[in-house]
Amino acid sequence: MDVLNFVSLFGGLAFFLYGMYLLSESLKKTAGGKLEKLLKKATDSKIKGLTIGALITIAIQSSSAMTVMLVGFVNSGIMELPQTVGVLFGSDIGTTLTAWILSMAGIDSGDNIFLKFLKPSCFSLLVALIGIVMVMMSKKQRRKDIGAMLLGFAILMQGMTMMAESMEPLKTMDSFVSLMTTFKNPVLGVLAGTIVTGIIQSSAASIGILQSLSMTGQLTYGMAIPLILGANIGTCMTALLSCVGANRDAKRVAVIHTEVKIFGTIITLTLFYILNLIFHFDFLDERVGVVGIAAIHSIFNIVNTVILLPFNKFLVKIAQIVIKETNEEQEFKLDERLMLTPPVAVAECRNMMVKMVNKAMNGLDKSTAMLETGYNEDDFNFVKNNEERIDAYEDLLGSYLMKLTTTQHLSEEDKNSSSRMLQAIGEVERIGDHANYLSDSIEELVSKHIEFSDEAKKELARVIPAVQEIYRTALGCYLSDDMINAGDVAPLRTVIAEMCDEFKNNHVERISSGVCTTEQGFVFNDILYSCVRIAEHSLNIAAIAYRFKSANETDLNTYMHDFKHSKDNSSELRYKAFAEKYKA
Repeated sequence: MDVLNFVSLFGGLAFFLYGMYLLSESLKKTAGGKLEKLLKKATDSKIKGLTIGALITIAIQSSSAMTVMLVGFVNSGIMELPQTVGVLFGSDIGTTLTAWILSMAGIDSGDNIFLKFLKPSCFSLLVALIGIVMVMMSKKQRRKDIGAMLLGFAILMQGMTMMAESMEPLKTMDSFVSLMTTFKNPVLGVLAGTIVTGIIQSSAASIGILQSLSMTGQLTYGMAIPLILGANIGTCMTALLSCVGANRDAKRVAVIHTEVKIFGTIITLTLFYILNLIFHFDFLDERVGVVGIAAIHSIFNIVNTVILLPFNKFLVKIAQIVIKETNEEQEFKLDERLMLTPPVAVAECRNMMVKMVNKAMNGLDKSTAMLETGYNEDDFNFVKNNEERIDAYEDLLGSYLMKLTTTQHLSEEDKNSSSRMLQAIGEVERIGDHANYLSDSIEELVSKHIEFSDEAKKELARVIPAVQEIYRTALGCYLSDDMINAGDVAPLRTVIAEMCDEFKNNHVERISSGVCTTEQGFVFNDILYSCVRIAEHSLNIAAIAYRFKSANETDLNTYMHDFKHSKDNSSELRYKAFAEKYKA
């Protein structure tokens, strides 16, 4: 085996790893936010988690990526630790599909044209051609991602072919044959498989290397079994590295993954070699092919699941003992590990955005309720703490989304969703600020023993319900993606603005006539100002939501102006209805 063979071997490995990376990333982008929605269905049902874990891993072609996603989900609070166990087992089964796909390289085609076409050296070139045409010619990002997925698959298969060809001279080397015989020792075989896979961080790649080795005809079942089981342990390295800096339960996910592989290997090898002592398995000295390696890989993970899945609670308990309780967990955060799967990261940002919007609505409900019923210390403190949380959400979401959009390649759908959130974050935060300002005004009335005149109270009693309706409508549209009532926001905002202008003028007259004091006037005007600003920010949120729902391509400022100042018959009718409801 000369230098050119080594260059071909490592070049093939590079092609293999890059092809797998490109395939996995493209599949994740194509899947969009469906991955997270699917994972959320993995409740305490072990079978459901098992099925979902297998399906997602088959879709993204990477059990390591699946495990890293689970670490991120638990770290961000999307999933509970026990829910991940079934998913982990399913992921282990799902990842074996890659080995079966790679086994096509070992097809003995003979003169059969159909079988020749199934060999990677033939069909991968056609797949690459289709993929590059889609990447270069398609205008839609989704089609480009599908093209990249095909290219990744073709590169992966070509890498497999290169590795197999580079190892061809090994079949005649006595030193290689003697080296391989050492792996008949189960301990050495498991250790070698673990180290190699731990270095390249891909069990699929190490299984691919084994399949390439099997084509030399020098690899037996007795050598392959320990190496394959070791490769399954080595793949845990990715999960262990990913949990650095994660919270307690996220670290436990990686520990459970490692437990499953180590316990499974110990149990499987112990039972297998005990049975071998009794029945003397003759096939251990037979040569193993690419299909045999894929079969061993699948059988191990299926048997491992059957044996260990019933003890899922025991596995969780061990992980809890290994990673002990701490009191340093953060209340909320977005895990940067999720950025490895951009659609999932965007979906989690959306979940946190929902929490932020709900907090803003809760703060407004408390502050506007105090305007109607009077000062309440518990509600006042709630609004204060709530506003701080909203500010924290703004900082966290804003910085996370900016990093996500600038460092990751997003699909058009995810780009639009991220843009929508970035534009809405500031509007929601400002609404939270004005909820806080309203509570300050109420507290000022109490601390300074100020009481509004009966006329001022009546005016506030008219405008506050209108303000409550507009922010609940706008925020409700954003949360539900239901734009049926979005058209109500602009007319109602106009009514609120006119009411506040009218009430300010009325209050100036009351101050001039001595009915109200200047001190009352300051507080009254502050309340009306916040009412107008809440209405304005609510309108902005509704416009942002409606624009992205309708996929409008016009400039944002132009669109916002048109949305706010629409003068069609429908908006005129709605304006009259709100004017009659609140101004009369």
